[in-house]
Amino acid sequence: MKHEATLSALIPILALGVLTDGRAQTQPRVIVRPADTREALVNPAMGWVFHHYDNNIVRYGLDLEPSDTVDDFPGASVIYLRLAWSYLEPEEGKFNWAIVDTPAQRWIDKGFQVAFRFTCAESDPKQPYATPKWVRDAGAKGYPFTPRKGIDENGPMWEPKYDDPVFLEKLDRFLAAAAARYDGNPNVAFIDVGSFGVWGEGHTAATTRLPYDARTVKIHLDLYKEHFRKTLLAANDDFSNQGRGLEILHHARELGMTLRDDSVLVNCGDKAYHHAYVSDIFWPHLPVVLEMEHYGHSVSRGCWEDGSLFLQAIEDYHAAYATVHWYPREFYRKNRKLVDAINLRLGYRLQLLEASWPAELNRDQPLTVGYRWRNAGVAPCYPGGHPAITLKDAKGGIVGVFVDESFDVRVLPVGPPGKSLAVGRQEKESSQADRPLISYTLPPEPIFKPGAYEVFISVGDRTGTPRIALPLAGNDGHRRYRLGKIVVR
Repeated sequence: MKHEATLSALIPILALGVLTDGRAQTQPRVIVRPADTREALVNPAMGWVFHHYDNNIVRYGLDLEPSDTVDDFPGASVIYLRLAWSYLEPEEGKFNWAIVDTPAQRWIDKGFQVAFRFTCAESDPKQPYATPKWVRDAGAKGYPFTPRKGIDENGPMWEPKYDDPVFLEKLDRFLAAAAARYDGNPNVAFIDVGSFGVWGEGHTAATTRLPYDARTVKIHLDLYKEHFRKTLLAANDDFSNQGRGLEILHHARELGMTLRDDSVLVNCGDKAYHHAYVSDIFWPHLPVVLEMEHYGHSVSRGCWEDGSLFLQAIEDYHAAYATVHWYPREFYRKNRKLVDAINLRLGYRLQLLEASWPAELNRDQPLTVGYRWRNAGVAPCYPGGHPAITLKDAKGGIVGVFVDESFDVRVLPVGPPGKSLAVGRQEKESSQADRPLISYTLPPEPIFKPGAYEVFISVGDRTGTPRIALPLAGNDGHRRYRLGKIVVR
């Protein structure tokens, strides 16, 4: 039998099912089909990224009060600190880590992670030495230049020769110090390979305009990997520019690095971005980072329009991170609908389409659970996780935790909006991807006592600790979501 139910966040239905051990006895089952709440989710290895420092120390976080972490921006998860090496090591061997640790802790206290890029060349005449001047004084070769005009003997700025041995020796020591501090730190989401090219983007278009071969770029990639062995590293798509070819990005992938594309929509229309096809070697395994052009500049050029091309870039790159390259509150105020639309696709989004369990259960019977999941995002759930059923008593105490260790949500495929394949456990498999119901044995008395309990679902580690936020109602505050009730006799 089935009972009709009105549409709501949870739709409970009673149905008759056959026990999975083959007995002829029938057992009423509760079936719920939750609606997606459409809320923005903050999860590991995905989300919006804010620039606190952006190639200098005055953009874009300086305008925020120390207590202001833009909590009104939905889906934000990472604060990005991009600044010149010279700020951090003004004298050889003497470091000023407080310049990054101070703002980082403001955001970490609110649950954010941080990301870094340490650059060796900039284009702002106010900071002529992105690589510290003491590196040049130590004998490193380099070139004076005028921004966007190339090498100029009277130029106000200096760029190192990127394969110079003295420069590489000093860079090696700096990276070793940075890695000793940040590599493997759980508060760090990723670190860009930022030591090559202007702004760390992998080209010299706004500095000396000198070409460098693939060998030079590989030296920098290898140097980062030598020191940062635990934290995710990101290689810029422009490392392949200036005739170096895609071998650079394949090398980065072989080193376990992910892809980052800067300044999407710096140009208009079909020139808004160029390397989406390259992301295919990265996104199935690692979270891709997509940065928009400075929003205000893109608008002034007439390239931004309604922002739909940025959403399309997220689709095409299967991006897990989207970077707000502007003042985040202003950007959100002018693009609320776009941000909401992106939040439904950015990274991964695990939708519980259906769950079922026995309405009543004798202590000697197995607890049989079914569900159907779909990943509604553009990227895999990189951290993975296992569904867990938690039973709670009337006071909210946990009386039973049952983890599906053989089901990892990392395997959920991605697809176009609303068309990704659903995978789950059902009494009657509807596709080859489906699996039979999972059966749990209840703990013995007095550990587990008969009673009426609330049923919650979560996704997390093998021990039942929730890790992944889900777009479900009924959150208990710990990423467990109430589905209904069960009676154990």
